[in-house]
Amino acid sequence: MRGAYWMMGVALCFPAAAQAAGCEESFTKAGSFISGMKFRASVTVADLTPASAIGQMRGVAAGKGYDILVAEAEDGSMLIEQPQTGKARAFPITITATTSGKTGLVEMEAKLRAGQTVSSDAAKTEMCAMLGQIKGGKAGLAAASAGMKAVSDSAPLAISALSLSQQVSKDTERNAAAIPLRYQGKTFIIDGMVEFATKDGGDFIVTYKIPHPHQQVLRLPGQAAFKTDIACVMAKGQAAFTLQLKPGKSIKLSGVFDRFSATDHLLLLKDCRSVR
Repeated sequence: MRGAYWMMGVALCFPAAAQAAGCEESFTKAGSFISGMKFRASVTVADLTPASAIGQMRGVAAGKGYDILVAEAEDGSMLIEQPQTGKARAFPITITATTSGKTGLVEMEAKLRAGQTVSSDAAKTEMCAMLGQIKGGKAGLAAASAGMKAVSDSAPLAISALSLSQQVSKDTERNAAAIPLRYQGKTFIIDGMVEFATKDGGDFIVTYKIPHPHQQVLRLPGQAAFKTDIACVMAKGQAAFTLQLKPGKSIKLSGVFDRFSATDHLLLLKDCRSVR
């Protein structure tokens, strides 16, 4: 994962040292490998409003490549995810900010999915490194303003069409509303086979071949009962490539998330290009 978020130590500068110490003391671990592990940490910062805290944490998260699902600054609430990479599932991290007098409290909770694991030391290092960057006063307000405009710097997700389809189908069962937020602006590199290529108006569209669950030789435990189709609207200059495709041909395409339909079970990418 970009930045190896939960596996790499981060050097903290002196102004954040006191916050880091307080964060490490607040750190707790709960749950298990079977039920899902939970990690919590918090810091208190003088002269800090919830809006400033969330704006700053949004900038920190974007800079480290996390997926930002929602950031409600005035309400002191944010939801981010460590992005999926290959077969490693994404997991949610909730950040909340409250204030008492002029002192702000910022809390961070990471919820790993059942079967995922990470060492407590790695989780503590990452969480406290992020929380340790929060500033109070005018410096914090300036950082918050920049943070609310920041764009996540995450690497493209390389994945097979079948794996992406299964993942999106399962996420649809859990909460379809989160899918567009999870994938907005994300670039994919998807390999698979052609189901068919067609032209809609001025656009060429390539749809991946994905078998229905009952047609699959091996089914994953807990797999959704339906498939999600993956389709690519090809970029300009890709017509010659697209017109030579035929059903069953192996392809690898890069593209950017465009939209998702839970009703039609369709994930559509745009600006797609052949990857060699």
